[in-house]
Amino acid sequence: MQLGQLHPLKCTNQRIAPTALLVQLRQLHPLRCTNQAENAPTITNNKTNQTYNMAKFKRILLKLSGESLMGKQSFGIDPVRLGEYAEQIKEVHEMGVQIGIVIGGGNIFRGLSGASKGFDRVKGDQMGMCATVINSLALSSALGALGVKTKVLTAIRMEPIGEFYSKWKAIEAMEAGYVCIFSAGTGSPYFTTDTGSSLRGIEIEADVMLKGTRVDGIYTADPEKDPTATKFTDITYDEIYTRGLKVMDLTATTMCKENNLPIYVFNMDIVGNLKKVMQGEEIGTLVHN
Repeated sequence: MQLGQLHPLKCTNQRIAPTALLVQLRQLHPLRCTNQAENAPTITNNKTNQTYNMAKFKRILLKLSGESLMGKQSFGIDPVRLGEYAEQIKEVHEMGVQIGIVIGGGNIFRGLSGASKGFDRVKGDQMGMCATVINSLALSSALGALGVKTKVLTAIRMEPIGEFYSKWKAIEAMEAGYVCIFSAGTGSPYFTTDTGSSLRGIEIEADVMLKGTRVDGIYTADPEKDPTATKFTDITYDEIYTRGLKVMDLTATTMCKENNLPIYVFNMDIVGNLKKVMQGEEIGTLVHN
């Protein structure tokens, strides 16, 4: 049906200014012609014929906490939390975003805490790397159940559990529509998964590192301990150093600063927040040069 059939008096052969046409469209269907649609570009999923707002970033490195996967449990992987994460990642994937993910292993084993209990530090860190692989396989399985194609890439050779990581393999897979999950950290002891996230984010040329945590950004102090703590909307790397704020470990933070990779800290545990970040809503804290 043509627009002229819907409103013949206002659709003539005369040229209509874009603004006037938009007003007419809003009169015809006010729910679908909003300011958001006017200002934000959209993308259509050809399979579902659904239209989404285009994402703020084209390629992201999403860092997830292993401890967050515990959910309400005291150890291991909470299926509910895992499913929520997978659903959020699927939403963003459908927006056309290329996604790389790094997950910690603190819900299973943390090398540093193991060393404090008598474990050899190198072996403890290697156990922690294996824990990240377990979490990566779990997330890969959850995403696969939702119809999202994934590749688990490991920093240590362990085929057929995962493919051995390389930058070019990862970028090629993401461009082909796969969600890449990077596991086993950097492959070397004494490096945290935050450092592994920084390294992978820089290597795959991500636009931003999204650090999903259980708090909604960076504060002047620990908001769980200090009720007077105030939140930053954005902060520079230099300010983080000056104030002594701990966003990530120093190695990871320095790598991001030197390679101009911004970090966005937000609460991933609230369902829908990942999509809000990708749509440009300011719900967390941006760290930049």
